[in-house]
Amino acid sequence: MPRTVDLDDRRRIVGEAAWRVLVREGPTGVSVRKVAAEAGLPPSSLRYTFPTQASVRDAAVELLVSRLRERVDRAAAATGGRDAARAVLLELLPLDDERRAEMEVTVAFAALALTDPSLRAAHEQTHAAVRDVCALALAHLGARGAAGAGDGVRTHAAPGTRAVAGTAAAAELVDVDVELTHAVVDGLALHLLAQAVGTDASWAVTALDAHLALLALRP
Repeated sequence: MPRTVDLDDRRRIVGEAAWRVLVREGPTGVSVRKVAAEAGLPPSSLRYTFPTQASVRDAAVELLVSRLRERVDRAAAATGGRDAARAVLLELLPLDDERRAEMEVTVAFAALALTDPSLRAAHEQTHAAVRDVCALALAHLGARGAAGAGDGVRTHAAPGTRAVAGTAAAAELVDVDVELTHAVVDGLALHLLAQAVGTDASWAVTALDAHLALLALRP
């Protein structure tokens, strides 16, 4: 048991160090040597659990996804229905330093993965994490009832399943709304990254609210 605890603690320390290097130098700047130096450990001590550049990079991505999920869980637990949908989606927008760093890394992986197959898995992991949050948001939105309680209101089901509005003939794939919401969030995030740090970002929150309102009004 002590050995397991030690390994878990080592993964946490290395993951946090790898994340700092990743934020500072980008995906291509992560190496075993740099991460070891950041963690205050000799490189040889990482070779067993993190033998390659990809393994330390993966540790940083796992930390990113874990922190995102923790924030999303807290946001969802604090409220419900449409408010929960809004709260969890706001966790995806770069509205503070932590979320901005996460989105910069996510965008960097997406761009570099186009030409570097070794980064494809990391990109797919972050992409899937964002999509999962969008699916969770729509599940909260559907649980409330799109335009209020009652029959005939479309509800949201899990990704890959069908949500029925009124009758089976009105069924539609929920994935369409998940993908639409994912695209809206990605677009807003990219525009926020492009604008100067510290400038007004309230327009993005307003746009997100408008998207949720449109989803709620759809028959």
